[in-house]
Amino acid sequence: MAHDKPRVDAATGTTTTGHEWDGISELNTPLPRWWLWVFYACIVWAVGYWLVYPSWPLVSSYTKGMFGWQSRDAIVADLAGLKVLRGPMTEKLANASLADISGDPSLLEFARAQGKTAFADNCAPCHGAGGAGAKGYPNLNDDDWLWGGKLTDIATTITHGIRSADPDARTGSMPAFGRDNMLPKADIAAAADYVRSLAGLPADKGAQIDKGKQVFADNCAVCHGEDGKGNRELGAPNLTDRIWLYGSDKAVIVEGLTNGRGAVMPNWGGRLDASTVKALAVYVHTFGGGEKE
Repeated sequence: MAHDKPRVDAATGTTTTGHEWDGISELNTPLPRWWLWVFYACIVWAVGYWLVYPSWPLVSSYTKGMFGWQSRDAIVADLAGLKVLRGPMTEKLANASLADISGDPSLLEFARAQGKTAFADNCAPCHGAGGAGAKGYPNLNDDDWLWGGKLTDIATTITHGIRSADPDARTGSMPAFGRDNMLPKADIAAAADYVRSLAGLPADKGAQIDKGKQVFADNCAVCHGEDGKGNRELGAPNLTDRIWLYGSDKAVIVEGLTNGRGAVMPNWGGRLDASTVKALAVYVHTFGGGEKE
C-alpha cells in the first residue's frame, strides 16, 4: 500500500484519500446523507435509552433509569397475575385427593397442564421431554414400574424420592456381589447367563444356565423372587420381561452384579408444593403406563 498526497481523480473529479494499492487510488467519497442521519439518530436514541431505562452497571448496583422500569418487575407482576387467575383451580387441586382429581374432568385437565410444565422444568432432564427415559432412567410410558404405577405410588415416589435424604424415601439397592467379594467371577457370569434366560434372551456360547440358576436361588431370589418377577416393595425389577433399565447385554449384567446398582431420585416433596406434586403424579400417570388404583 502506498501513501501519496491527495489529488483529484481525472475520471470522476473526486479527491483521493492518498491511499494507493497496485496503482489503484482510493476515492474520498463521502457517506450518503441519509445514512449519516440514521447513524446520528441511533446515537441520540442510545443516549436517551441510557437515561430512561436501567443500563449502566455501578459498583454494587446499576442506574435505575428515569422511568424506574425493570423487566424483572414486569415478570413478577405477570406471574402474580397468573397466580391470581389460577388461584381457584389451584386451591381446588390442593384440597382434592388424587381420586377426586381423576373423577373431575376440569380438574384433571388443569392438573395435566400444570403437571406438564412442572415435568419439563424438573423431570425432563433425566426422563426426557416425553418421559421415554434413558439408560439408568426409567421409561415412564410403559407399564413396568419398579415401585408401582398407581397414582398414589407415583405421588409417593415423587414426594420422598428414591434413596434420597428423605427419611421416608424408597430404599433398597442391589449389592455389589463382586466388589464386596460376595461371589466369585465365575458365579457372577453364570448368574448373568441365567438372568438372560429368564427374559428369553439367547444364551451365549458356553453359558452355564444350571449353575446360574443355583447362584440366583441362593443370592438373588430373596429380592427378585424365585421366578424372577421382582418385588416392588424393594424396587427389585422383573427380570422375566425384556424391559431393561441398564441394558440386557451379558457384560452389562455382569457389571451390575459386580458393582451393584443404586441410582438416586431426588425427593421433590421438599422442593415442590403439594398441589404441584399431585399434578406431576397425574401427568406421569397419563403417559400410558399408569396403573389403576
